[in-house]
Amino acid sequence: MTTTKNYPKSFSHIGITVPDIKKAVSFYSEVMGWYVIMEPSKVKKESDTAIGQMCIDVFGEDWEGFEIAHLSTSDGIGIELFSFPNGVKEAPEFNPFNTGLFHFCIQDPNIETLIDKIVSYGGKQRMPIRSYYPNEKPYKMCYVEGPFGIVFEVYTRSNELTYSSGAYS
Repeated sequence: MTTTKNYPKSFSHIGITVPDIKKAVSFYSEVMGWYVIMEPSKVKKESDTAIGQMCIDVFGEDWEGFEIAHLSTSDGIGIELFSFPNGVKEAPEFNPFNTGLFHFCIQDPNIETLIDKIVSYGGKQRMPIRSYYPNEKPYKMCYVEGPFGIVFEVYTRSNELTYSSGAYS
């Protein structure tokens, strides 16, 4: 048996369900600067198309249609936005202690400016801006909430640079 060395897989995209696809595209493109790859479009439940069959496989039979848009970050990570007409329009209560996706993180060296812009679009700053290693590195972080109730984190530098010194002590 030949053993192949494991390698780190790259991150392709994240799917986010939002209450209003047009407002979400505006927020993520105007505030985050993400590129719109595919404008909002409608997908209908139909078993005779590849996308229709794939969506039936993923969502089951209890849907008729939804809207979707695709954006991309500066490093090519895809952001797939979904808006379902009969879904719950409020984000679930933020509870990082339960199993599931806790948050995603974006990076911008101008953290204060970005947070001000998030707040101006109806989002919230959930904590003060903090430094992980205040005596070693000028790197900062902050949890925010977008205008649709989705909690995410902002870093001023990459994950590798932030954690390269090791422990939190």
